[in-house]
Amino acid sequence: MSTSPPLASGPEGPHALRPSLDTVLDALSEGTRARKGPFPSGGPEAVAARVRAAVGVVLPDQGDPNALHTVVRALTEGSADPADPFCAAHLHCPPLTVAVAADLAVSALNPSMDSWDQAPAASELEGLVTRVLASEVYAQTPTGAGNSAASQAAPAVGHPQHAPRPDALITTGGTESNQLALLLAREAHGAGVRLVHGANAHHSLPRAAWLLGLPEPVVVPAPAGALDPAALDEALTELPGPHLVAATAGTTDAGIIDPLPEIAALCAAHGARLHIDAAYGGALLFSGRYRERLRGLDAADTVTLDLHKLGWQPVAAGLLAVRDPRDLAVLHHRADYLNADDDTEAGLPDLLGRSLRTSRRPDVLKIAVTLKTLGRSGLGRLVEQVCDSAREFAALVHDHPGFELYDRPTLSTVLFRPAHAADDTVAAVRRRLLTDGRAVLGRARIDGRLWLKTTLLNPRTRPDDLAALLKLVEGNTPG
Repeated sequence: MSTSPPLASGPEGPHALRPSLDTVLDALSEGTRARKGPFPSGGPEAVAARVRAAVGVVLPDQGDPNALHTVVRALTEGSADPADPFCAAHLHCPPLTVAVAADLAVSALNPSMDSWDQAPAASELEGLVTRVLASEVYAQTPTGAGNSAASQAAPAVGHPQHAPRPDALITTGGTESNQLALLLAREAHGAGVRLVHGANAHHSLPRAAWLLGLPEPVVVPAPAGALDPAALDEALTELPGPHLVAATAGTTDAGIIDPLPEIAALCAAHGARLHIDAAYGGALLFSGRYRERLRGLDAADTVTLDLHKLGWQPVAAGLLAVRDPRDLAVLHHRADYLNADDDTEAGLPDLLGRSLRTSRRPDVLKIAVTLKTLGRSGLGRLVEQVCDSAREFAALVHDHPGFELYDRPTLSTVLFRPAHAADDTVAAVRRRLLTDGRAVLGRARIDGRLWLKTTLLNPRTRPDDLAALLKLVEGNTPG
């Protein structure tokens, strides 16, 4: 009689998992050593060939007991390593150990957040965390005031006792959050609501407008990478409403924050709804030194946050914060097998209105564990470390005669390029380092010129790492 494969949950689950975890950890170590750097070498064809050779037949007639080790090792060898100081292209963070460990528990327990009877504790945890993070966005209290249980239970500043407290939804990231923000605006103001955004806005915003059948968005100039308030005022004056203005707190190209207070004042004067995409910059809320850069954030009707950027969470860990939780009522949905009326009336929580997705993982667990483990001060230190590293790298570039710096960084992104180099040369340097597996740098086209981009999300990056990265680029730039 054959035995069934072991299960990860149940009384025997933890015991059954231990040998598999050892296998995974060994495979991670071996794959990392085999890669020998921040990125697999050889380019797409070479990487694909190594994966095919390692994996072999994906669905054999008879199972392979070594498959776990084989496939994890192949994936590791062929992956970018965001913990390597020379892997700095994207908003792709090295996750915290505590967050990854919490994610393991989620996979083992496998709660599904579409009904309370599949996720009783997770549903309560999600409510606790989303309310606290929404209060962070909208309270604008002095740094440290949110640490006490009393302050987290109190109404947010600017929201009197009788007003509904702000809320937030867990999402898969900025794209889903931005789409939800546009959906809520459409339901509040009608299908004719027009999106007005800066030329620096994330591509997911106009894409969401198309997906939701909204009018063609109006693009406002963003000189120097930030939305121009004067041009926004002109657009809101000339265009018939209703309007949804989307501002950005941390652009993907340069990490620039729009002038939020001015934009908020214009929205108030014109009666426009305001959404702020703070997927990148929202974590400045945890920092005593940098929090002021988000002044005006609390004026938004909706705010996008991503903690798998400056939050060091495994993907996915996005949120959409909502100033007035009554806006979320439009997401209510009824499916008798998940939230029957009589069950809801009997007190079973209704989860379907918390997402457009049905089955979804409780990504809140890793967020909750991280918030409680590090606290505001611990997260704030990490944010400040990467922002400080960006300023140090910008200073190195500025002082080097062989390079040109775009501007001082606002967050943790630095744009630079070899001095006097053509755009084709800049692109070729990036691809050469990528193909050799020695460095992963991003690219951004601003003011008609191509720039190399470093997005520093590793708080363990040190000054000598930054100097070595710049020297590596210098050594691969034709003279």
